Amino acid sequence: MSTAEAAATAQARAPGSTIKFSSPRQIPVVGVVTEDEEAQGVFKPVDLSCVIKLLEETGKDDLEEKQLKSVKKMVQCYQNGLPLRDLAQIFKILNLCAGKIKKQPHFIEPACNILKLCGLPFLKKKVSDEITYAEDTANSIALLGDLMIIPSSELRIQICKCIIDFYHAEPPKQHITGYQQASSSYKIKMAEVGGLAKTMVQSLVLFENQLVEKLWVLKTLQHLSASEVNCTLMVKAQAASGICAHLNDPDPSGQLLFRSSEILWNLLEKSSKEEIIQQLSNLECLLALKKVFKNLFTRGLSHYDRQLRNDILVITTIISQNPGAPMIECGFTRDLILFATFNEVKSQNPLVKGLKFSNSYEDFELKKLLFNIIVTFCKDLSTIQLLIDGKVILALFTYVKKPEKHKIVEWSAAQYEELQLHAIATLSSVAPFLIDEYMLYQGNAHVLAFLEWCDGEDSFFSHGNSFHGTGGRGNKFAQMRYSLRLLRAMVYLEHETIHKDLCEKRAIQQLIAYVNAWRGKKDQTAASLLIKLWRKEEKELGVKRDKHGKIVDTKKPLFTSFQEEQKITPLPANCPTIAVMDVAENIRAKIYAVLGKLDFENLPGLSAEDFVTLCIIHRYLDFKIGEIWNEIYEEIKLEKLRPVTTDKKILESIITASENIGKMVASLQSEMIESQACQDVQNEQKVYTKVQATHKQRELANKSWENFLARTSNVKTLKKAKRLQEKGIESSRYSEHPPNAVFHPTDIKGLHTTVPSGGVVTVESTPARLVGGPLADTDIALKKLPIRGGALQRVKAVKTVNEPEKSVPA
Repeated sequence: MSTAEAAATAQARAPGSTIKFSSPRQIPVVGVVTEDEEAQGVFKPVDLSCVIKLLEETGKDDLEEKQLKSVKKMVQCYQNGLPLRDLAQIFKILNLCAGKIKKQPHFIEPACNILKLCGLPFLKKKVSDEITYAEDTANSIALLGDLMIIPSSELRIQICKCIIDFYHAEPPKQHITGYQQASSSYKIKMAEVGGLAKTMVQSLVLFENQLVEKLWVLKTLQHLSASEVNCTLMVKAQAASGICAHLNDPDPSGQLLFRSSEILWNLLEKSSKEEIIQQLSNLECLLALKKVFKNLFTRGLSHYDRQLRNDILVITTIISQNPGAPMIECGFTRDLILFATFNEVKSQNPLVKGLKFSNSYEDFELKKLLFNIIVTFCKDLSTIQLLIDGKVILALFTYVKKPEKHKIVEWSAAQYEELQLHAIATLSSVAPFLIDEYMLYQGNAHVLAFLEWCDGEDSFFSHGNSFHGTGGRGNKFAQMRYSLRLLRAMVYLEHETIHKDLCEKRAIQQLIAYVNAWRGKKDQTAASLLIKLWRKEEKELGVKRDKHGKIVDTKKPLFTSFQEEQKITPLPANCPTIAVMDVAENIRAKIYAVLGKLDFENLPGLSAEDFVTLCIIHRYLDFKIGEIWNEIYEEIKLEKLRPVTTDKKILESIITASENIGKMVASLQSEMIESQACQDVQNEQKVYTKVQATHKQRELANKSWENFLARTSNVKTLKKAKRLQEKGIESSRYSEHPPNAVFHPTDIKGLHTTVPSGGVVTVESTPARLVGGPLADTDIALKKLPIRGGALQRVKAVKTVNEPEKSVPA
């Protein structure tokens, strides 16, 4: 936009011209106040209408001095803030002063002083003033953008400072009696309503060769772009392309690049991303971004430079999503591919000669961002040759290997792991577009070897602290997951060369081994999961099964409800029948194929219900062949054809054999169900027996306790128990005593206990030397017992009744 065009946009509010506000103000009534009232913050008497009238006059000799004096007096009056009710007239005075600056430079100072007052909070006398004077306030603030065309650096800078103060409001210097401060966000809202952001963007064309003013405007736009409303206005003024095109303008301070990138970020986040991408998708903007990124990539050393470099790359990545962006034409794509791969694939390009990544956070983020933009590039077929020339596949495959110990690398262990997972994920997106390159660098061999390491027992402590490493802390699950996704992406292409190469490298046998080792929730195996999916699929298809999952119709064991509804009609030989189409329309055939590779006879972790279903899956192919032959037979009947005798017998024998297989499977299922029922009964009986034994033991314990209580509380019961005991003892004795035999009495005389006694110990009396003689008081003797040193003395041996005599330490 030229200077003339910018001036034309502000013609309606040109400085010095008459401003039309929605509510013309009458002469404000200002009373006379005392010195005390002035000290308390009451406004000094100023007739704003007189000031405006004086500024509009022309042709008198001493007019300028009077005008300056009147404006100065007004500024002094409003040192504590501008009332909303007077705002329209004050900004009209500002406009008149600004219009005189070109011929009368002395008006710069009063105009700047008024702008300084605008940085203070606006004041309201009533709560409703914010709504009442909203239109006047919005028009007044919009005037600030129009005043930027005044050719005064001091005024322009002060306007920018004034707008920035909207976001850093300071409280009034003194409380004004009868007024209160407007809400802190009021100015910001009025700036949005007045469209200030748009006029500030348009004013940028006025400062192409004036760095100081340009930096102040960019700082102002940086604040304004924090609002979605302002961002929308800025986009309409082509802010994105206008700012981006001048990223490389000379600026020793570095502020221009920093503030410009911040504004672009805000525009992308808070306005239409599609519109911003469209504005930046031109050769001028991309060349500017390319130059900035190359300079920061090759020469940026500070923490700030690296952060800025990454921000520019993110903006570039967003632009590259537009297929119409001339990324290739400006050479930016080739450079970015070089920067993404130079560390893995040695290059003689002088642009990267001597460059090296550090393990700083910024360089680590840059590497991941470069992987991301490669994924974006591969979606544009015109970049395929550049990806081949840059050996992107080879560079990414350098990460598809087990971590090498004792090797000095640029990245820490956690960083390398995250880059490894990111690289494999990138391969999943890029490799399908570069099949020849994938095969040239033995992609399948790399992935299968890596999977073998993932399945091995090597000690490997993964960090699992990234998006790609979710669920992989302390294990190799994340590496397995992304490797399998890569293989799936390649197999999905249905490329004959890839499939043949995988089969030659025994990929199926290697993969059969997750699958078998895989365990899900509650230790569920892969086979159990697949059988469960089969049952779910058959339920949705309406296949007839009884409550145990057994075959109901042995003639049509796989028929779905759709097949039952459809009538068989004769079809040409090249048209698939309903039975054939059923194979492709559900997952039963796939489950059969996978379980077949897993070996039907050795599937771990299956329940009885799973085995019943497995019988059907095992015979899926036989049943499906029977269905097809049955369709052939029915079509022959419908076409009223009569096969020769031999063919008819063969056809009938095939159908009969298929039905017999169904009956055999149903019989086998019945045996399994009965066996499981018997097993359940046995298990139930075992549990019942265990419960019964527990209850019996509890009853015996209760009865024993009741007997014990009876013996302790009833003397008759005790005597009865004693008699029973004595009777039992007598019945256990010999009727004739052997000669020379010694018998010991078993009863204990003088016993008053009601429970069986333990071993009885006879202890000799305490020696007299310890208790003071036979007549000494035992308690007194113990109290007077002298304390002597030395070891304790042994007492004589004790005797135990019914036991051999032995020495027992006291």
